[in-house]
Amino acid sequence: MTVKQTMINISILGSTGSIGINTLRIVRTHPDKFRVLALAAKKSIDDLIAQAREFRPEVVCIYNPESAAKVQKELRSLKIRVVTGDEGLCEVSTLAGVQKVVFALVGAVGLAPIFAALKAKKDLAIANKEPLVIAGKLLVEEAKKTGVKILPIDSEHSGLWQCLEGQRVDMVKKLILTSSGGPFHKKKGSLTRVTPKQALNHPKWKMGAKITIDSATLMNKGLEVIEAANLFGFHPDKIEVLVHPEAVIHAMVEFVDGTHLANLAITDMRLPIQYALTYPARLMNHLPTLDLVALHRFHFERPDRKRFPCLDLGYEASQKGGSLPAVLNAANEVAVEAFLKEEISFLKIPSIIENVMKKHRLISNPGLQDLIQSDLWAREQAKEQL
Repeated sequence: MTVKQTMINISILGSTGSIGINTLRIVRTHPDKFRVLALAAKKSIDDLIAQAREFRPEVVCIYNPESAAKVQKELRSLKIRVVTGDEGLCEVSTLAGVQKVVFALVGAVGLAPIFAALKAKKDLAIANKEPLVIAGKLLVEEAKKTGVKILPIDSEHSGLWQCLEGQRVDMVKKLILTSSGGPFHKKKGSLTRVTPKQALNHPKWKMGAKITIDSATLMNKGLEVIEAANLFGFHPDKIEVLVHPEAVIHAMVEFVDGTHLANLAITDMRLPIQYALTYPARLMNHLPTLDLVALHRFHFERPDRKRFPCLDLGYEASQKGGSLPAVLNAANEVAVEAFLKEEISFLKIPSIIENVMKKHRLISNPGLQDLIQSDLWAREQAKEQL
């Protein structure tokens, strides 16, 4: 039975990245269900212009002000307003008429527009980990006050969300996040000479460079532990990470009686994106369905935390809380960027993060400005180590 649904107006921040492109593929498939009112990109000018010509939003934001003139020239005949910088991102995320804002910007740059959208009472479909890592606790608290929905797009957190829906929290024993293991799951020997090209060769997902490196170091799972603790209100001790190479089960919930609920789906980001856009309804699509017979068997194993220390750094930041997740995230961003530029080795990434975390003086109950300052401090400390 098809659920009847009215038109949903959306803004997309990070429209030229993989999440943004997949969101627009959903809109393209269901033009009677979704309308794009605003688009934002950091630097992919030509892609943004092409998207604006196709979807005709009211506003586009190109983050770099130096690129605005070209975008304005190309879109002038369509009467699409062009904005820039942090103010532009906030305008796109608070635009009148928008009901849901898709956040897919990489890095801490998405923090201000997310809080702006929250205050404007827009539902938040969040794909980028950083805001939920840096300020997840604050976001959840504010969302409860304003009645705004936080709709996770990350496949693992979407899976947890769907498994937990309608369940009593006190009946939950454990949350389980799964990991494909990344490109080095089966690699023998030292990871010292790993190259960016090798680290970017993910076996299952096509993602941006930063998140793909995070997958290779298992920092993505460390960040996801922090996200899950913030989103669902569980202590990190009750969140487990398992390597599941088939990447079919995205998350599981274990209840106190030993029963498990699992979220299974093909590895296509359009599924969690579409659910966030249509929630609480579900929408038919043309994606392949999961062929259970062809799967034959599932494999699970515990991650090698000695070989991939970033996972334990994520747990430590989540357990200590306060300003430490912001510090971990910022140091990781700097270290990953340096690795991609071949300025440091693969194994130097966790080393830099750990050193910065050790130097940080924890702020137990930080406000937003405290978190922003902690982020800036950590970046400077990480750069000094390069």
